[in-house]
Amino acid sequence: MGEIEDAIERADRESFTKDPPKTLKGQIGYLIKQFGSAKAVAQEIGVTADSVNRYRRGARKHPPADVAAKIDDAVRHRWQPLVRKRRQRQAAATGGITVETRARFGYTAPVGTTDDGRFRRLTVHLPPEYAQRLFDARDTGASDQQMRGIIAEGFKEVYFQDGGSRAMGLSDVEINDIDYLDIDY
Repeated sequence: MGEIEDAIERADRESFTKDPPKTLKGQIGYLIKQFGSAKAVAQEIGVTADSVNRYRRGARKHPPADVAAKIDDAVRHRWQPLVRKRRQRQAAATGGITVETRARFGYTAPVGTTDDGRFRRLTVHLPPEYAQRLFDARDTGASDQQMRGIIAEGFKEVYFQDGGSRAMGLSDVEINDIDYLDIDY
């Protein structure tokens, strides 16, 4: 996953109305319900079906750290899909998204102005149409670079051009060298 997709995933997790299962048995039980079999769960997390059944029965209680992380990620990725979809629809229809980042921003500007990229720490609320474009791009398998382009375009319109009241000659804002990026909706 790329930085943008990770940020969207974190925002999705913050929208949970009920905590996912915390115990290993609870997590494995949930995954078996979701996938339909221990074999399918085993393929997802990279262990044998016997290991999955041992985790489910409680015969094995402490998986290796990498397997435990895969189990936790698989549960969180599938937990409360309707709640996440509802929050995404709301962001895309009326709420928009807030993007907080520290990254190098570069842009193409008219002659006589500086277009040198520099690090900025920005928190910008983007309108709903950018949320919709970002979610659509993720759902269709867009690259992290394509999703950065959507966010950069939103930053250009909302932050750099202030909705059309300044820097109208500015074009092609780019986000590079992302230190961190967080999305909230």
